[in-house]
Amino acid sequence: MKGKIKIVITIVLVIFVVMGIGAVSLAEVYKNVDSYKEKLIRLHVIANSDTNEDQEIKLIIRDKIIEEMTPKFEKSKSISETREILDRNMDVIQDIAKKELNRIGKEYDVNVYFGDYDFPTKSYGGFTLPAGNYTALRVVLGEGKGENWWCVMFPPLCFLDMDDEIETEETSKNMSEVLTDEEYDMIEDDNDSKDKAVKIKFKLVEVLEKSKTKLANLFDNEI
Repeated sequence: MKGKIKIVITIVLVIFVVMGIGAVSLAEVYKNVDSYKEKLIRLHVIANSDTNEDQEIKLIIRDKIIEEMTPKFEKSKSISETREILDRNMDVIQDIAKKELNRIGKEYDVNVYFGDYDFPTKSYGGFTLPAGNYTALRVVLGEGKGENWWCVMFPPLCFLDMDDEIETEETSKNMSEVLTDEEYDMIEDDNDSKDKAVKIKFKLVEVLEKSKTKLANLFDNEI
């Protein structure tokens, strides 16, 4: 089955080249598309709903979790260390969220999960992560039907004093310490002339990720 998927993906890549996207190094894209994901952990907070109140509550919970957990996570030097901290603190994180909800007079359920989840293409702090499957700590508030907020938990970008849209020197330094130069270039936003090529790479990666999932399901159904 895997062989069939690789063949179909190869055909898709050839089509893109024929369509004029050959200027982007497809080999580089494909090589790095999964490798950098294994070096990241994301924090994902999902609101109860899209009402203004629930969206504000989502950010309050986000801020409280980051405030309380910063001393534990900000000094983590490896993804394995961050995983261990998470394993020991899942109940703590859930309790932080519940107490804050109670403080503001809301009785939502809070569910905290750690696993692999699909994400769309997202930009954060000077970086854009292509769509795909990422390891993440997921905090679901209430029914979890609202817009979500996310950041990078390892390397510990969530725990820096930064705006979602602003890249800091420390952000760049932390990311470059865990990624290879090729992986770093893959996700770094750039305002110069290569920005167009970067966006093409992201779109291509997004197509590849969706194609792999659809093809896997297709072949599974045939067996």
